[in-house]
Amino acid sequence: MQKHSLLKGTLILSVAGVIVKVMGAIYRIPLANIITSEGMGYYGMAYPIYGFLIAISTAGLPIAISKLVSERIALGDKKEAHRVFRISFATLFIIGIVSSVALFSGAGFLVNVVLTNPKAYYSMLAVAPALFFVPLMSAFRGYFQGMQNMIPTALSQIFEQLGRVVVGFALAIVFLPKGLEYAAAGASFGASSGAIAGLIIIYIIYLLSRKKIMDELKDSPVIHQEPVGKILYRLFAIAVPITLGTSVMPFMNLIDLSIVIRRLQFAGFSIEEANSLYGQLTQMAATLINFPQVITIALAASLVPAVSESVARRDAKGVTKKAVAGMKACILIGLPASIGLAVLAKPIMYMLYPKEPEVWKVLQVLAFGFIFLAIIQTATGIIQGIGKPIVPVKHLLIGSVFKLIVSYILTGIPWINIRGAASGTVVGYMAAAILNYRYLKKETGIKLGIGDFLIKPAVAVAGMAAGVKVIYDWTVIATSSNTVSTMTAVVAGALVYGGLLLFSGGITSQELEMVPGGKRISRILKKVGLLRK
Repeated sequence: MQKHSLLKGTLILSVAGVIVKVMGAIYRIPLANIITSEGMGYYGMAYPIYGFLIAISTAGLPIAISKLVSERIALGDKKEAHRVFRISFATLFIIGIVSSVALFSGAGFLVNVVLTNPKAYYSMLAVAPALFFVPLMSAFRGYFQGMQNMIPTALSQIFEQLGRVVVGFALAIVFLPKGLEYAAAGASFGASSGAIAGLIIIYIIYLLSRKKIMDELKDSPVIHQEPVGKILYRLFAIAVPITLGTSVMPFMNLIDLSIVIRRLQFAGFSIEEANSLYGQLTQMAATLINFPQVITIALAASLVPAVSESVARRDAKGVTKKAVAGMKACILIGLPASIGLAVLAKPIMYMLYPKEPEVWKVLQVLAFGFIFLAIIQTATGIIQGIGKPIVPVKHLLIGSVFKLIVSYILTGIPWINIRGAASGTVVGYMAAAILNYRYLKKETGIKLGIGDFLIKPAVAVAGMAAGVKVIYDWTVIATSSNTVSTMTAVVAGALVYGGLLLFSGGITSQELEMVPGGKRISRILKKVGLLRK
């Protein structure tokens, strides 16, 4: 029953996570067409700082709260579980006030002195309230998760994103006549309105559940009451390592924020031009990378419990087998996504951002980073499964150093400009991916055969790339429509790649079943004789 609840909870949060990520990625496309890359640059200035502060203040605490609450409930001490929630809520209330006030009061210094981008001031102010509301919402999420109820968290995530998208989009349109910096601030306030919406929803759920909770507390005996100091110590002891892990990616975004605008100005671009290029990188090209991540994130999430189970049974062969299958699935997904985005970068960006004809050059570089990001995410899931969650964090930090060096040097070269920052991201991901793989090889004995892991996928991807190019060129001539040609090429590319993989025996049923919906596809392909094993 417990295992069933765990799987159900994981599924609920995974579905919510996919919905949230897709909504966020889709939202940025029409937003960028309205406020242009310059406006997206102002919008993107606030979010790395917001994301980093949110990661520090809330990333690990909901998990820590859920752990302490679930421990008390397992012991039958529901009063202490609720007390843990109240103490946590008070703590996060203080953290929220401090971080929100700090960003609000320090916004002028950040944009004028640190970022040298004064027009991002209002966007910075607009996200400051979110730093107060998000921690409060996190306290409720942790409490419900500790009670094995994932629905409140999932609903609050969806409504948070919905509030962000609807309000942010509406305010961007309303403030556009005043100027791009005001429109960007309106879009940025979506983060604050989304946090308020998410908090309201989860608080309503709490109020609806309150009578039942209070009745259970009356009947619950007081088994053991820990001092407040000890509860806080345990909370932060659990939360800090998790926070360190989740704050690395926001930290990598801060690297771009801290050096890109300055280096572009050094290369001779005006502040407006530099801001526009920054928006192309962080809010337009990077948005396209979010779509294939939905699959690799789900793959990584499924590997953690699968590998953990084999570790608990001391089944070394099982760990290696699952690691090999996971890494191969990752390559089979990540490689075509990277090459496909690179080959179709120009028509895709012309289709999505017709007013920004040069943004495709950024995506063409950034696309090559996705295969390494996919390896990082998948290997991280395996490494977490074997009980070493800090190792991938160290590797990402090392990757950040490479990213910083490459971005700093290349972005300052006028003819490379923003593509230098994109190249830095690719190199940073590549370094972390190599380190993750080396660690996996050492710990699990994983061996990736050249034929199955390199030659067969590479041949299939090469065939896909050639097919995509031919089909796009032919369809453009036949239809005179970039949109129709692009969509046709994407679908045809997927079919060509899948067909070549099946024909060469480059994918097995086990590997296919690791991706979302793979089991159903595997059964169908086996029936028609297209899947060999």
